[in-house]
Amino acid sequence: MTDVAILWHMHQPFYEDLVTHEHILPWVRLHALKDYYGMVALLREFPDVRVTFNLVPSLLVQLEAFAEDRARDRYLELSLTPADELTETDVVFILENFFHAQQQRMIDEYPRYAELLARRGPLPTPAAARAALARFSRDDLRDLQVWHKLAWLDPSYLQSDDRVRGLVAKDRGFTEEDKQLLRSIELELLNKVIPEYRSAAERGQVELSASPFYHPILPLLCDTDVYLRTHPESRMPRQRFVHPEDAAEQLRRAVALFERLFGRAPVGLWPSEGSVSEAMAPLAAAAGFQWMATDELILARTLGVELGRDGYGHLERPGRLYTPYMLSAGNSRIACAFRDHVLSDLIGFTYAGWDADAAADDFVGRLVEAGRRYRSDTGGQDAMISIILDGENAWEHFAGGGRPFLRALYHRLSTTAELRTVTMADGCGRPAAELTSIFPGSWIAGNFSIWIGHPDDQRAWSQLAEARQVLDAASSVNSMNLEQAREEILIAEGSDWFWWYGDDHSSAHDFAFDDLFRRHLRNVYTLLNRTIPDELFVSNISTSATGTAETAPSGYFTPVLDGEETSYFEWLGAGTIEVREAMGAMHRTDRSPLILTWVHFGFDKERLYVRLDAGRAMTDLLREGFTFSLTFVQPQGLRLTVGGQPSSGTATWWRRRVGDQSWVSDSTASTSVAAGTIIEAAVTLRELGLAAGAPVTFFIAVAKDGIEVERHPQHRLVELTVPDQRFEARNWTA
Repeated sequence: MTDVAILWHMHQPFYEDLVTHEHILPWVRLHALKDYYGMVALLREFPDVRVTFNLVPSLLVQLEAFAEDRARDRYLELSLTPADELTETDVVFILENFFHAQQQRMIDEYPRYAELLARRGPLPTPAAARAALARFSRDDLRDLQVWHKLAWLDPSYLQSDDRVRGLVAKDRGFTEEDKQLLRSIELELLNKVIPEYRSAAERGQVELSASPFYHPILPLLCDTDVYLRTHPESRMPRQRFVHPEDAAEQLRRAVALFERLFGRAPVGLWPSEGSVSEAMAPLAAAAGFQWMATDELILARTLGVELGRDGYGHLERPGRLYTPYMLSAGNSRIACAFRDHVLSDLIGFTYAGWDADAAADDFVGRLVEAGRRYRSDTGGQDAMISIILDGENAWEHFAGGGRPFLRALYHRLSTTAELRTVTMADGCGRPAAELTSIFPGSWIAGNFSIWIGHPDDQRAWSQLAEARQVLDAASSVNSMNLEQAREEILIAEGSDWFWWYGDDHSSAHDFAFDDLFRRHLRNVYTLLNRTIPDELFVSNISTSATGTAETAPSGYFTPVLDGEETSYFEWLGAGTIEVREAMGAMHRTDRSPLILTWVHFGFDKERLYVRLDAGRAMTDLLREGFTFSLTFVQPQGLRLTVGGQPSSGTATWWRRRVGDQSWVSDSTASTSVAAGTIIEAAVTLRELGLAAGAPVTFFIAVAKDGIEVERHPQHRLVELTVPDQRFEARNWTA
C-alpha cells in the first residue's frame, strides 16, 4: 500500500494598513468566494479521501474580518457604489482593475464580461484608461460591477444556486438590487469558509496545518547571513537581520490562532515557501509542531546526492524521497517530509490544459508506479509520497474552476487498491530515517534568492533591520503604541513583500506591495515618535514607476514669484510632472480627487524654482489647513514647508538634526515663496550647498491636519542635476 499525503497550501499576505484599516488588494475576499470554501466542501463527496490543508494565519484573520463585514477594500467599495454616483477617478480605477481574472476561463466564458473587456481594450497607459471612459455607459459600468464579482463565485454556486444561476442567465442589464443580492451571496460564502474547515477537521477527514503567522521566511529572520551558504559572493543588506525571537513569536502566534479558531493546536508546519534551516527547526519543535515539510531538492542537498529521474519523470531510486525523516537539530527533534517536486508541479502547472479524466488517470498511474518502484528499491516497504502545492491559484486555469479534475482525482484515489490517502501527520508518524542536519533553502531552487538576492530585496531588508533596531531602542513610549509598532514589524517580516521585489516576479500590483511594505515601516517610526527616514517614502523598485508624466527642464528661466501664472512664458523652460493617480498604486480610502495637478521645477543660474498647481486656488487650500512641503533627499536633511496665512503662505525652512533625526526650523535660511492661485518657491543653490553638476532629488507632499494625504511622484523622486556651462547648449533648439 502506498500512502499519498496531499497538502493544499492556502495563503494570502496581510493586506490591511493598520492605520487606515483599508485592505489594499482584494485577493483574500475573491479567493474565498471561489476556492477557500469550495476546496474543502468538495471533500464531503469523497468521505474516504483524507488530505491536509495548510492555512496561513494572516489569511485566516482577514477572512474573519471580511466574513464579519468589518473589512473593506477599494474594489469592494466600488463594486457596491451606485453606478450613477461613480466619479471619473472611480471609473478609471474600475476599468483598470475589474478585469483581473484569467481571461479564458473566467472572462471569455461569459459573453457580456468578454464584451466589456473588448470594449475597454488594452490599457498600457493612464491616458488609454481615461480614453476608455467615453465608451462605457452607466449601465455598462453596473454590469461590470456585477461580473467582476460574479465570475469569482464558487463553481458549485455557479452550477446549482438558483440566485447565482439567475444572475448568470440575465447576463446584462443588472440593477442596483442585483448588486445587493450578489453582496448577500458574497457574505454567505465568506461566513462558510472557516466553519467548513473546522467541520472537516472535527470529522477527521482533514488535518489543518499552519505556517508562521505573517508568512515570513524563518531562516532569514533567524539570520540573513544564512543566504551566504548558497551565495557566498553575494552583496548583502547594509545591516544584518538576526532576530530568531521574532521567528519564534511568528510560530507561537500561529498556534494561538488555531487554538482559538479550531479548538486545537496544529501539529504540522509548512514553513513559508518551504524554507528551512537548522536554526528554525528547534523553534518549530519548541512551539509544539511535530512535523514540517519542504522540497525534495533540500533533501538531495542535505544528503549530498542527486535524485535522478528517467525520461518520464519517475525517480530512478525512490527509496530516499518517499519516506519521512526525523531531524535532530540542537536538542530538538521534529519529523520532516519532502515533497515530490515533479508530481506536485504536474497539478500546479501542467494538467490545466488536459481533459480532467485523462489528467487524473495520468497522475494516479504515476503514483501507483512510484509506489511499486519504492517497494522494489527498499525490499518491500511501503512508500509515503508527499504532494504539496498552492491550493488556490492553479484552478483559475482549469475548466470548471478545477472541480472536474479534483472530482476525477479524488474518485480514483478512493477506488485504487494500491493507494491510500493520509494526512501529513499520519504519514509522518513513523519516521524511517534520521537526519542530523538540514540544508538551508526553500522549495524554489533550494535557496533564498527570491527574497534576498536582488538589490531591491536587500534595500528592503536593510530598512526592516533598521526599523527593528528602532523598536528595540524605544523608550518613553506608551505600551499600546509599542505593541502596535511590534505588530507592524511582524507584518513587514512577511515573505510577500520581498517576493515582488527584483526581476524574479512581477504583477500589476508590484507598486502596491512595495508601498504597503514601506507603509508598515513608516508606521513603526510614527508610533515610536521617531522621524521617518526619507528613504521610506521612495520606492524600493528599481524600475521606472507609472502614474506620472514627467519632463526635464530644458532651459534657464526666472519667474516672477507672485503666486500667479503671470505669463505662459515665465515657466517655459521648466520640467514638469503631470500628477495623476498611478495605475496599481496605493489608493486613498475616500474617493476625493487628488489635490495637486502639476508640479513645475527648474533653474536659473542662482536658484532652484518649484511651482505647485492644484485643482483649486492655493489660498483656499491653505485656509482649509492644507500644507505643502518640498523635502530634499539630495542634499540630505532639508525641507521647505508652506502653510499658514492664506493671503501669501508662510514658508518654514527645516533642517534635520544629526543626533535624533528630528526636524528643527531654521529662521536664518533665505527662501522666497508666494501663494495665490498657485504656489511658487525659490531656493538659492548656495542655501542648498550645491555646485554645477551636483545631483538634486526631492519629493512634494501634501498634508492636512498634520497627516500626509499625497506624495508626488508617488513611488520615486524628482531627480535633477544642477546646470553646468553646457546646459543651454545641450538643450538648444531652433
